Amino acid sequence: MPVKKQISKVLTIVLPLLIGLGIIYYQYSTLTSQELDNIKLSFQKANYTYIYLSLFVALFGFWARAYRWKYALRHLGYQTQFKNNLFTVCVSYLVNLTIPRSGEISRAALLKKYEGVPFDKAFGTIVAERIVDFIIFLLFVTIGFVSQFDTLYQFLLDKNVSLQTIIYAVIVGFLLFIIFICIWMYAEWSIVKKLKQKLSGLVEGILSVYRMEDRWSYIFYSFFIWFSYLLMFYVTIFALPETANISFDVVVMGFIFGSLAVGFSNGGLGAYPLSIALIFSLYGISNDIGTAFGWLVWTSQTLLTILLGLLSYVLLPLLNKK
Repeated sequence: MPVKKQISKVLTIVLPLLIGLGIIYYQYSTLTSQELDNIKLSFQKANYTYIYLSLFVALFGFWARAYRWKYALRHLGYQTQFKNNLFTVCVSYLVNLTIPRSGEISRAALLKKYEGVPFDKAFGTIVAERIVDFIIFLLFVTIGFVSQFDTLYQFLLDKNVSLQTIIYAVIVGFLLFIIFICIWMYAEWSIVKKLKQKLSGLVEGILSVYRMEDRWSYIFYSFFIWFSYLLMFYVTIFALPETANISFDVVVMGFIFGSLAVGFSNGGLGAYPLSIALIFSLYGISNDIGTAFGWLVWTSQTLLTILLGLLSYVLLPLLNKK
């Protein structure tokens, strides 16, 4: 392997990890000794029944993702065993904790190994999944930001971000968008051509969902997956007395920002608790409680992901012996 590719491979693993560790260091360096003690106390007094219940709910998300996959594969003419769909999904979540977004590749590779589905076709169905998931997540974001516009706007004002600054930012953003469109339409740069090729693949992926016979079942399970994610997050608020009475709209905002944070580092390491603490602070929840809640959710979900991923990795060859 060329040195350049080796360096690139190492960076894809190390860089997100360093970002996560850096965020953890930053967050805890800003906490007082009293806040650190409160966080430890929150872990001790937490009602872990609700944590276990949230993990149970999370299992439905794994199940639904594996079950939804059969519709896309069947559309391509492949009848796969559900157990292999489920195990490969669980392994992909585990792999994503090491190298962000690499789980999709391992998932398609494992399905090829155990079900004989060509890698490119399996990967195409996964790309289509990601597009549908992204659209549904955008719905969450739109609903959340519209319903909480006043709170977010007041937060910007409190941070001395004036209306004039926001308008300037919108204008600059619009101009950059126009420039991007012009470059996209007329530039002959190699990087633009590559992006266009990838976009055509994404369009083909979303069209495959539209064309499949079971598209409404596929869409139903897509919403069910995100419903299980949101319910998992919601159940966890009852683990701490300070968060047990927060309103559902606050839960939605926490869910949105937590989901966004997952992409910043390995599985949201460091970034997830920080984002939860920041968004909860807008609604009067103290920094230490928000941080403790974020770590409770992140740690429990990460441990579940590791457990299911390792178990699935072991079971795949054992249950597919010929």
